[in-house]
Amino acid sequence: MVKLWGGRFKQGTDPLMDSFHSSLGFDYRLYPYDIAGSIAHATMLADCGIIPQEDAAAIRQGLRGIYRDMAHGKLELDPSAEDIHMFVETHLIERIGDSGRKLHTARSRNDQVAVDVRMYLRDQIADLHGLITKLQAALVEKAKQHTDVVLPGYTHMQRAQPVLFAQHLLAYFFMFQRDKERLVDCWRRVNQSPLGAGALAGVAYPIDREQTAQLL
Repeated sequence: MVKLWGGRFKQGTDPLMDSFHSSLGFDYRLYPYDIAGSIAHATMLADCGIIPQEDAAAIRQGLRGIYRDMAHGKLELDPSAEDIHMFVETHLIERIGDSGRKLHTARSRNDQVAVDVRMYLRDQIADLHGLITKLQAALVEKAKQHTDVVLPGYTHMQRAQPVLFAQHLLAYFFMFQRDKERLVDCWRRVNQSPLGAGALAGVAYPIDREQTAQLL
């Protein structure tokens, strides 16, 4: 795969260096977010008059095709790609030609990666929040089944007082509840898009999860 940043070099990098430098082995999971962010960016470029609307339409169509192919296993990852961002962009250019090169206009790899990671973490936080809720429900159900079971409560490694097994289980319920509250706070902090900040500075704004899904 031809490297997008390799225009000044007469020879390719050593395969060992490519392997060491590649992040594709773990950042491939960002592809839905990378594509959604790129679709939003292409739309912004056209709406601001930076690129023609027809180029933006071609970019969006090409990106959605790449998403479908990757989601259905029709597009295999190229191990020579440096990362998922380069993989997607290279395939976009192959599919729609020079219009695909305009996607990188007014965007740094820095804010692109930051957007992808934030959207990925946002979904992971939401999924984890849901799993904890299910675990709490199981604890409550188990506590209801053992309201008459007594066990010793300990302090300083010594038996201190009798407690109900149900109470012991519900103590964990509230521990997990505090964890959920921390996740909610973390979700708010993550749910900010740095897209448009470029390589240095800019303003973050909230990411709408439903609008992100609609892009794909």
